[in-house]
Amino acid sequence: MNLHEKINYVEFPARDIAATKAFFKAALGWTFEDFGPEYTAFSDEGLDGGFFKSNLAAVTENGSALIVFYSKELGQTQAKIENAGGIIKKPIFSFPGGRRFHFTDPSGNEYAVWSDNEA
Repeated sequence: MNLHEKINYVEFPARDIAATKAFFKAALGWTFEDFGPEYTAFSDEGLDGGFFKSNLAAVTENGSALIVFYSKELGQTQAKIENAGGIIKKPIFSFPGGRRFHFTDPSGNEYAVWSDNEA
């Protein structure tokens, strides 16, 4: 695989790094490696990345790129996100090619989850 000039890593702001880590661990089973008190990294989640201490949030209404996860079972993934404390910003809706919903993490960053399945 040629990695030259390909997207390699993504970083997100996080007001509360501990709460963000706890959310992603509970909702999606992520693990983290801390690099000091103001940065934590994740890997093997489709794209490696991290969270840095910031009072800002990545939301589409401010022009942020949207990170979109894939799920084989959209309703189950939404339930896991809600049970972990995620806030649903756009309930499940249909679009050409599938269905999706948008949510925010404890730091206010917006993400989406989509599926081409009906479940």
